[in-house]
Formats: sequence, structure tokens, C-alpha cells
Amino acid sequence: MTTLAPRTRQIEAAIAPPTRLVVRRNPHAALWHAAATTIIWLTSLFVVALWVAGGGIGATLGFTAETLTTLGRLTGLVSANLLLYQVLLMARIPVFERGFGRDAMTRMHRFVGFWSFWLLGAHIVLLVAGYSASAGINPIVQLWDFVWDYPGMLLATVATLLIVLVVVTSIRRARRKLRYESWHLLHLYAYLGVGPALPHQLWTGADFLSSPLATTYWWTLWAVAAASVIVFRLGVPLLRSVRHGIRVSRVERDGDTGVTVRMSGRSLHRLGAHAGQFFVWRFVDGAGWTRGHPFSLSEAPTAHGLSISARVVGDGTQRLTRLRPGTRVLIEGPYGHMVGAARQGTKLLMIGAGAGVAPLVSLLEEQPYTSGDATLITRDHSDGDAMRQDAIRDLVAKRGVRHAPLSGPRSPGPSPWLSASHGAWRGPDLIRYVAPDLDAYDVYLCGPVPWMKSVTADLRTAGVAAGRIHSEAFTV
Repeated sequence: MTTLAPRTRQIEAAIAPPTRLVVRRNPHAALWHAAATTIIWLTSLFVVALWVAGGGIGATLGFTAETLTTLGRLTGLVSANLLLYQVLLMARIPVFERGFGRDAMTRMHRFVGFWSFWLLGAHIVLLVAGYSASAGINPIVQLWDFVWDYPGMLLATVATLLIVLVVVTSIRRARRKLRYESWHLLHLYAYLGVGPALPHQLWTGADFLSSPLATTYWWTLWAVAAASVIVFRLGVPLLRSVRHGIRVSRVERDGDTGVTVRMSGRSLHRLGAHAGQFFVWRFVDGAGWTRGHPFSLSEAPTAHGLSISARVVGDGTQRLTRLRPGTRVLIEGPYGHMVGAARQGTKLLMIGAGAGVAPLVSLLEEQPYTSGDATLITRDHSDGDAMRQDAIRDLVAKRGVRHAPLSGPRSPGPSPWLSASHGAWRGPDLIRYVAPDLDAYDVYLCGPVPWMKSVTADLRTAGVAAGRIHSEAFTV
């Protein structure tokens, strides 16, 4: 074990001479990213083109009530497009999963969702203002007329209320007050919110039916969204789960506050899972089993076994401690880009906090490196909280991994990701001290999102290129 004690001491681990390693990279990653980006840009530009072809620019320049109406049409078109992308981004479609990665898709999901909501609000306000100005009536009367007298508008109103519910519960302050299970159930109403909006768009939306091309586009996009949810969120996971017959084989305590669940199954190598990735897991052990939870692999996957480790902090993780051998397991995945194929260098610096150490351990078990060329920094509130300790000791003894545990309260210094015992250190200095030849390293991060942001800032200050920093976040 490597000790990062006060700065007067040297790291005692011997650094082995450089050895040429063959690091496997994904040659198709750039192509997947280009394909996903192209799809989003082309479809977005097509929607704007529909508005332009419908005389949108000319109507806008008139500065009349028609200006408000045509801007309302534009915001409605873009909002509808983004709303459908909300569904597509979280439907586990391979082109987006492989092109953007789960972390980027989660951020995009949140960004697109809020923009779709604000544009929806602008769509309603602008159309009410435009129509009421043209008719010379009170805007409230016009809004009432829309809801009660226009085809499909009652259903559209229901859809809007469901979307408002999802947006309100997605605000971070509100999100923190909800149990994960409750928030996840409420979030599923986003799917319900999309459906009731369809009749309104097809019955009263002139831009949706203005030409055969526009009609084909919207019907195709709706069909793809619905099919994606059915196929990739339901069909594929169920088929994989049945085919591989995954069941719980053993449940073990991991540190004072952690648990490790080991599972077995048939031909698990055909899942194509790699260390560092995660699945969404459902354990069929009674009421509430339908709620899925994302957990990373905590050991390098094999043809016959998968393992996950978690800190017991809520209902979902507490349930893991009560699982019995033989419990059937349903999976979605594998997901994630925090894999060995992302490596560019020959050395590894792993920095993890709490249960975030688990996927880093699995990567260290799977990846090639020479003795002394891999360093693991672990951050825990106390020594007893540390997880995967047996596996870490094996890696130190058998593969020459340098392990530096940092336990205790948070540092009050400029780098709060460190422990108070190392508060005298600046994060960038400690990073360069541990890995003086930073250009040879790839850095893998896993832990709470604010903690990872703090570490990332110090890594960038230390001179680590953004492309050499690999991490994954599960929050929306």
C-alpha cells in the first residue's frame, strides 16, 4: 500500500521501467459519435425548414398578430421535436448509446427536457397572444376556447400537466427531497405526456400535415420513438435476461456499510460487457421488483459470473442485503463509456470515492499494465467504509498496483475532494506527485458528481488533457 502522508515523505512504491503494452481501443467510436450527431442535426434542421417553407420568415417580419402566431408555430415545432428526442435519448438506442455514452446522454436528456418545456410554454403563450390579438378578444377567453373547442386540445392539456409534473420533480432541489424510487416512477410520466399530445398535433397542427414530406417525417419520428421504447427498453432486456438465465449466487458484506452481490448465468460473455460498465438491475424478489437501479460491475465480468457492489444508503440498496441465492435477475445493458477501450496511454491513475471504487477495481483487474504503472486513490469517510478491500490487496500483491487510501472528513483546503489529513496539499500538486509523468496516464474517476467535478478541475489544472479523463455519472 502506498502512503500519501505529509509532503516530507516520498512514495515508497517502486516504479517499474516502461514496457510496451498493447491497449485495445474502439476504432468505431468516432463513427458512432458522428452518426448520432448527424441524426440530431439533420432532423433539427428539417423541422426549421418546414417552418420556413410554411412562410414563417415572411410572417415574422410583418410585426403583426401573425408574427406572434408564426413564432408560436416555430416554438411548437421545435418543442415537439425535442420532446420526442427526450424519449429517444433514454430509450437505450444503440446509435446514441455508442455515439454519446450514458454520461453525455444523461446531461443531454436534462438539457433537452428543460428546453422542450420552456419552448412549450412559449408556444402556448405566443399562440394565445396571436389569436386573441387577431380576434380582438381577451387572452383568457382565447385560451379557454383553445382548450374546449379545438380538436385534441383537452388531451394536449393533460399532456402539458404531466410534463409540468416531470419538470418540477426534476429540479435538483425538489429531486433531493424525493426517494429515488418515487422520483423514477414520476419520471415515467414523461412517456405518458408524449402520447396525449399526438392527436392535437395531427388534428390542428398545420405544420405537421402541410405536405406529404412533413406528414411522413412526423409519423416516422413518432413510430420510431414508440418502437424504440418497446424494443430497447422492454424487448431486448427481457430477451437477454431469459437467454442468459442470470440468478443471484451469493450476497456478501463489503466493509461496514457496503454489500456485494454475485450472480451467475449462461454464456455471459455474449453480453459484450466490459469492466467499468454498468447495467440497470431488477431483482425479482417480491413487490417493487420492477424498479430498476443502475450499478456498475465491481469485478471484471466472466463467461459465468457478474458482480456488483453498493453502499447501503436507501431502500434500493438495503434490498440488496436481503436477496437470496437463486433470485432471478433481469438486466438492461451493458452501458457506459468508462472502459479500457478509451485508453490513450500506457499507465493508469484511478481515483474513486465510496462505492465508486468498485468499477475502478474491475478495470484494474481487466486492463494490461506493468507493475507500478497503475495507481489507485480511494476516498472514504472512515477506514471501515472502504469497499473491495480484499480485491485491492490482491491487486497490490499480484499486479503491483500502488494504493493510496484517503480516509476521514473532507479537506477544508482548496481541494475538497481530499481528506482533511491532506489539507495542506493542493490537488494538482498531489496529482503530479503521484503521477509525475502525467502524459503517460489515463485517469478514471468514479464517485459522487460534485466530488468528481472537484477532482476533474484539479486534474485539468495539473495538465491532464480532457480526453484522458474518463468518468460516468448516473444522475439526471
